Amino acid sequence: MNSGVPGSQLAPAHRPWVEPEPPETGRQEEFVSVRAAVMTAPGAELEIWDLPDPEVEEGGVLLDTVASEVCGTDVHLLHGRLAGVPYPIVPGHVSVGRIAEARGVTHDALGVPLAPGDLVTFLDVHETCWSCYHCLVAGQPNRCPSRKVYGITYSAHEGPLGGWAEAIYLKPGVRIVKIPEGLEADRVIGGGCGLFTGFAAIDRAENRMGDSVLVQGAGPVGLAAAGFAGLRGAGQVLLVGDPQARLELGLAMGCDEVYGLSDRPVAARREAVMELTRGRGVDVVIEASGNPRALPEGFDLLRDGGTYVIAGHYTDAGEIGVNPHLDLNRKHIDLRGQWGTDFHHVARGLQMLHRHGDRLPFERVIGGRYGLEEAGAALSDVEALRVTKAIIEPGRR
Repeated sequence: MNSGVPGSQLAPAHRPWVEPEPPETGRQEEFVSVRAAVMTAPGAELEIWDLPDPEVEEGGVLLDTVASEVCGTDVHLLHGRLAGVPYPIVPGHVSVGRIAEARGVTHDALGVPLAPGDLVTFLDVHETCWSCYHCLVAGQPNRCPSRKVYGITYSAHEGPLGGWAEAIYLKPGVRIVKIPEGLEADRVIGGGCGLFTGFAAIDRAENRMGDSVLVQGAGPVGLAAAGFAGLRGAGQVLLVGDPQARLELGLAMGCDEVYGLSDRPVAARREAVMELTRGRGVDVVIEASGNPRALPEGFDLLRDGGTYVIAGHYTDAGEIGVNPHLDLNRKHIDLRGQWGTDFHHVARGLQMLHRHGDRLPFERVIGGRYGLEEAGAALSDVEALRVTKAIIEPGRR
């Protein structure tokens, strides 16, 4: 798929990673390389590299990549907005693939048997230490300082450790989940990390049956949060965002009302929400926009004693003024942050997607399919909001 955006394509030259030598052992007698789209540095055009075919160690699994997502995090990576990224990297932190080879791995992390050809996904967070305060005491491994993330904090020099490659090597200990029979890859990758982050945001909000929930932001995270809010029993689900195509997806996810940023001013949105809630405001607000300017409206539309979950700020997008007395203390609100996801979000999110897929049609979120050579165009289209979800299909020609 070509967006027609100047400079959006990959650099044409293929760049070998190392001079290949036939391995002593491996899946095949001859050396095989893995083609990958590599982000060499912030602001640089992506390149196609030929990485050595990984030698699968005991406890490791090699996947043939079916699809990987392009999300807002990848746009942040392109612009160098995340700290500690060891460029060059193979992006793609949420992916689905089929098992090509496994050494000593017979079951997924939930005890489900695995076999070659099975469709799986995995938790992108790996190498948590399980010895620090966050892991052992706080029960927050997503805050472990040792954690690494596929597609973000592994160097391309370490191999295909991201989804924008023909194969993905899962190191020993990576938590794998077999995708249930009947659940298609498109529905899983159409949700991507937004599926699990939105699930985590609603989990964090702990909304009760009958609560009114307003979601700010109509991207993949916001759409997932809206869908899961309804499944958790929300009495009303409201969505604020743009463009119109995303708001229509929100209706497909079960939203009762959607409000466009561009066609309905703040005052008009407030009037509509207060009318729906008899002047009280909503019980729960989920911020999934990543825009600090959403927060004042969120505080205003939240009822006294309500819960506000900030889930959209994965990077520093700037500051916003808050009045501690008027916005927080006098309203007696519960303000919570949600950063990242853990394995239980992935496992439970997939269970819900399998059972309630008709109410979570994430395959409709996919707006473009791209081959490895078109990964730059995919990034451009996501950043410009031309598509809601772009996916990389390495086998696409």
